Amino acid sequence: MAGTLYLVATPIGNLKDISQRAIETLRSVDVIACEDTRHTKKLLNAYGISTKLVSYHEHNEATRAEELIERLKGGDSIAIVSDAGTPVINDPGFRMVQRSQEEKINIVPIPGPVAFVNAAIVSGLPTNPLFFGGFLPSKKGERRKYLQSVAAVPATLIFYESPHRLGPSLADCAEVLGGRDAAVVRELTKLHEEVVTGKLPDLASNYSSGEVKGEIVLVIAESGGESEIPPSNSSLADRVKVLEAAGDDRKSALKKAAKEFGISRSEAYRQIILEQK
Repeated sequence: MAGTLYLVATPIGNLKDISQRAIETLRSVDVIACEDTRHTKKLLNAYGISTKLVSYHEHNEATRAEELIERLKGGDSIAIVSDAGTPVINDPGFRMVQRSQEEKINIVPIPGPVAFVNAAIVSGLPTNPLFFGGFLPSKKGERRKYLQSVAAVPATLIFYESPHRLGPSLADCAEVLGGRDAAVVRELTKLHEEVVTGKLPDLASNYSSGEVKGEIVLVIAESGGESEIPPSNSSLADRVKVLEAAGDDRKSALKKAAKEFGISRSEAYRQIILEQK
């Protein structure tokens, strides 16, 4: 009889945020598959858990998944954990879930912390609906293209970001998404937990120095239409393109951009013609 695959959520910072069910599961399984054995060992030591660990991360996922599937088919029970939060959510685990379904192996989620959910509820922005976009692309061109693709999504947008890319990413968000309300949520549940709110252009300016550390979640309000303001370094033509990418037709985009820039639609049209020459 095949074993069971458990997807176990672990703390995103504070070790006390683990559930009793998660502790019991990690104690009872035959093996725990984790991203970094040294990191997970700290959690296990805190709760006196001595279950065997094996590494399971993005670099060995393809081969290790098949090894673990064979163990499950042989009757072992396995828990998958990520370094922080819920496995499969921007962390390894999808291949194991997919293969387990193919092999008719029982899969059990053990719920717990998720960084983007906690960031959403402390941001002060609407949480119904939410759109989680994972990590923003690291390259500027790809990042801007992705932001344009989600600009018109009718939901609060949430992304993960690394500290060294926070400034450039906020600048691109301001350029593409306009003056939306947003929050930079940093180091959730940890000693230096911080929630900074404001308009995207202001946040981009605040974090332009790049002097920031920790785990970061960006929460950005849904498009507010005419209430948005363009960033100071955005040209009229660029703003029209952003609005068109967000779903407006040419006429509506020109009208909105003209209002944002404080000029008439005819003047906006004249400026765009001049910019194109």
